[in-house]
Amino acid sequence: MKTINFKTIILFSLFISFFSCKAQTLPLNTALKDTPANAYKKDLSNELPPYAGVYKGVFDGKEITLYITIVENVLQKSSQKNYYSDVLDIQYIVKNSSGTTLQDTKNNSNSQIKLYSIKTRPDINSIIFFYSGTNCRVGWGEVVLKKINSTQISWEYRPNDIILDSSKCPQGTDINIYLPETKDLIFTKQ
Repeated sequence: MKTINFKTIILFSLFISFFSCKAQTLPLNTALKDTPANAYKKDLSNELPPYAGVYKGVFDGKEITLYITIVENVLQKSSQKNYYSDVLDIQYIVKNSSGTTLQDTKNNSNSQIKLYSIKTRPDINSIIFFYSGTNCRVGWGEVVLKKINSTQISWEYRPNDIILDSSKCPQGTDINIYLPETKDLIFTKQ
């Protein structure tokens, strides 16, 4: 009888510890140094929803449509540790003045181009995004969106100044940067 009770107590203890050992949930802007491995940085203050939606803007005769969505619990890999985070993901379509699509990450399921939030700045009503760049990482850098009002955001794209090593990019690859390289471009919610 003591053996059965002892086994029951051990199994019950394991069951309780299994369900109580969930990953730690932290606020979205917790510093990396304060983020334990496998923690979840959640949008507890609802900073992301005001940016979600479809936005359009025009720059140098090109129409840019941004599709901004919230993605929860995304694995983030860093050289120091892995953790999970809620992010804003941007897919986009860029068309020239005649309506021809120049770049489409919305409908191209094979696109390796990524544009997702890495930090919010509620003090200045902004969100900072990492941009992977186009093919061969040309133009990688960051994008800053600032909420102006309920229907408008301001865009700033800060590409990293790198020299493309053409030997690492297949001949004929489109290495044009179609996103607007500018500051204070206004996008309007559709």
